[in-house]
Amino acid sequence: MLTCQSDNGRFDLPIALGILAASGQLPASRLAGYEFAGELSLSGELRPVRGALAMMLQASGDGRCFILPAASAAEASLCGQGNLLAARSLLEVCAHINGAQQLSAPETDAARREAVFPDLADVRGQHQARRALEIAAAGRHSLLLSGPPGTGKSMLASRLPSLLPPLSEEEARASAAILSLTSQFDPGRYGTRVYRQPHHTTSAAALVGGGNPPRPGEISLAHHGVLFLDELPEFDRKVLETLREPLESGRIHIARAGRQADFPAAFQLVAAMNPCPCGHLGQARCRCTPDQVTRYRHKLSGPLLDRIDIFVDVPPLPATTLAATADGEDSATVRARVSRAWIEQQRRQGKANAHLAGREIDQFCALDDAGMRLLQQAAERLQLSARAWHRIQRLARTIADLAASETILPSHLREAIQYRRFTTDIHA
Repeated sequence: MLTCQSDNGRFDLPIALGILAASGQLPASRLAGYEFAGELSLSGELRPVRGALAMMLQASGDGRCFILPAASAAEASLCGQGNLLAARSLLEVCAHINGAQQLSAPETDAARREAVFPDLADVRGQHQARRALEIAAAGRHSLLLSGPPGTGKSMLASRLPSLLPPLSEEEARASAAILSLTSQFDPGRYGTRVYRQPHHTTSAAALVGGGNPPRPGEISLAHHGVLFLDELPEFDRKVLETLREPLESGRIHIARAGRQADFPAAFQLVAAMNPCPCGHLGQARCRCTPDQVTRYRHKLSGPLLDRIDIFVDVPPLPATTLAATADGEDSATVRARVSRAWIEQQRRQGKANAHLAGREIDQFCALDDAGMRLLQQAAERLQLSARAWHRIQRLARTIADLAASETILPSHLREAIQYRRFTTDIHA
């Protein structure tokens, strides 16, 4: 079988072999057990192609041998399965098919750089935000940080990857396969969670994917990683609305004329925003009118906010806190608690709490009578939607897991409810 791709010249090698076979210069019968991809230079040398790892993952299940350019084969070898051979030129491929000279498996570089993320120990104060980060990491919950400029929102967001457990081998392959489609994959960082931070001028196609042929966007490049959207209300509202479906499903379906693509997008959203256009709401230097504040906040729709689990305020720090030495827990200490909570979720339900749905919520996030009364009171007071109701239950389950509690206690539920209060203010 010849694997012909429609992008980046990777169909050059299959086409060339097909012509040689049709003209009798190669035995066509020997091509049946192979798949090929590669771009040809005018001299016949094979150039690297995008998506080598993704192609290898797809081809490994059918038993055929995959021949790739040597520069791409090392990347594809990370798949860890299937039969893979590396070639440097069309002549080498022809010699292998004719039986004159055998191709060899690619040389793999076992050296990988250990991921180095900013440490939570560098953060001064902001204890509630630090707690919110821990909960978000433990249950894979989405998070929105709100506060004036310079209070540490971006600093906090950049620490989230350091709190997350290592990727499983399956997750690492899926993440690397998506990155390889856009030539952004670095084999030395294989197995490292991705942290993406697109600018607020990013288009919908760049954020969720698009083009012709369709290519993955930022939400897919952040698959099994973190997507940080700073200055959230400054994004175009239509762009933000495209996040609603993938936040729920973990996938994005893109349809173009004659082409369709379905990309994974199981990203963890962390966003940040100012309380008003100038960012200093409630301070003497703020000159924003109530109408300006309302228009600014209403750039975030109710349905989008409903899909965010945790809302936390990041207030300015007093000078004494800034002058003091940072004395909070480091990322390794917090990550140990997060990992224990994550292991418990995998044992209990096989997925993160944030991904529970339908009857799974009733089964794994059940509340006793006192808890149900407490949640009903909160729903009436905060005018919670059904989606927000379930998000509170899932969030309370994560808080209980961090406390190593088999049941959701009223204290866990109260903490989960307080992270929804922001939504009643933003659209007031």
